[in-house]
Amino acid sequence: MTGAPSTGDARAPGAPSDGPGGPGTRADRRAVVLGVVCLVQLVVVLDNSVLTVAVPTLSRELDAGMAAIQWVVNAYPLAQAGLLLAAGAAADRYGRRRLLLTGLALFGTCSLAAGLSQDVGQLVAARAGMGVGGALITCTTLAVVAQVFPEGERVRAIGIWAAVNGLGFAAGPPLGGLILSHFSWGAIFLVNVPVALLGLAAARRLVPESRRAGAGRPDVPGAVLSAVGVVALVHAVTSWPEHGPGSLPVLAATVTAVVALTALVVWERHCADPVLAPQLFRDPRFTGAVTGVLLISFGSAGALFLLAQQLQYVRGFTALEAGLYMAPFPLSVVVLNIRGLAPRMINRLGEVRAVALGMGLLAGGFAVAGVLDRGGHPVLLAGLLLMGVGCALANPAIVAAVMGSIPADRAGSGAAVDGTMGEVGGSLGVAVLGAVVSSHLAAREPGSAGSASLTAVLEAAGPEGGPAVLDAFAAAARTGQALGAAAVMAGGLATAYLLHRARRRMGRTGCAEGGVAVGAADHP
Repeated sequence: MTGAPSTGDARAPGAPSDGPGGPGTRADRRAVVLGVVCLVQLVVVLDNSVLTVAVPTLSRELDAGMAAIQWVVNAYPLAQAGLLLAAGAAADRYGRRRLLLTGLALFGTCSLAAGLSQDVGQLVAARAGMGVGGALITCTTLAVVAQVFPEGERVRAIGIWAAVNGLGFAAGPPLGGLILSHFSWGAIFLVNVPVALLGLAAARRLVPESRRAGAGRPDVPGAVLSAVGVVALVHAVTSWPEHGPGSLPVLAATVTAVVALTALVVWERHCADPVLAPQLFRDPRFTGAVTGVLLISFGSAGALFLLAQQLQYVRGFTALEAGLYMAPFPLSVVVLNIRGLAPRMINRLGEVRAVALGMGLLAGGFAVAGVLDRGGHPVLLAGLLLMGVGCALANPAIVAAVMGSIPADRAGSGAAVDGTMGEVGGSLGVAVLGAVVSSHLAAREPGSAGSASLTAVLEAAGPEGGPAVLDAFAAAARTGQALGAAAVMAGGLATAYLLHRARRRMGRTGCAEGGVAVGAADHP
């Protein structure tokens, strides 16, 4: 397998592929390939958010405490985030189609095990296995999109892939509520099984094989260090709200993450065929793109988390109603990309302007929907639509920039970097903005300090003190939303500046760097 001839990678991006579904085949076949990878990617993303409404049911049915349920929720994203970089390198080395099929088989099998679990231990193990499969799927679906579509169609294809990610994130809570209202909790996982089987059959028939030619020895130490470092970092971040930043579990995880990631940087500088080449970070386009992924994920995940809490606690919506009220955001992203409006705007504006305008609109939408929440449903709808337009512009341009700054034969690694930064940024956003809200709430309502949740605070306050607690939470949430909007805006400015620098440097040298072009000219 190592060193076998590559299908598509040795050619220039957009060159015809020997396999089915490559850039040299019919557009209808490429559209079917895109549909397959988006379907399986949608299921993977849904499993990161669908459990948010199932926690009370799982706790009751499995007779599990909060600590055990948190492991059920976190086992999936921890395994996925920790293995993304190693999975991306393995996909480039051994074949993206092969790793996609492996990921689908593992994801479907572990979903079946999760749905049939009898206790918390079994469910945690199954969720971890699903995370491993999800890592393989995430890094290969984006790599396949980048490999299959020619330059002129690549921005739109990546835009649809990115829109499906956003749809999965936002659709998780209402879908989970809908399933739980009609079926037992195991159905949340069992619905993945037919999708995995369909994906296996379609990917085996339609997705072309591609791999990097002439790969050296596998970077096993780099894979281990990256897994340990990222898992420890995400665990530290997700444990922060419960234990506090100065607690022993958080400090131990943070020290482990720093040591492992530092050792990874040192090792990769001397490795002949690293999991992630350190020289990539010398490219301002790559640095700008991953900065954008980190900050857009930070602000988006944190602000959406707070918005869901505002809708439920402040406006009195159920989890299903809150999800439905938030639906205009992901639906507008999907419509703008599927109709081709967002890709045409990106091509017209160029990469730099699309990122700056898109993240500016996204930040403004967060401010309107979250900070100005007293304006009623029309204000909320306006904010959500602004968020949708901004995300439809910025996200595909940023993802395309990540893929474009990675050599074509490392498309799996590029997709893995995008996924890892998204996971870390999202975890940081929820933890940091949640901590901001908790601290502001404690400042206004001292009785809430140290409470595990707002529900516990409301129960302790009783009917008389409840309104004051909700007012304090609303004010604290607006502060958190403002911080999230500021993070997205800062990310947009930083990303646009670094992409502009990269464009100017490429113009001076007269050559394009990276391997997967985005098909958009920039004239900043």
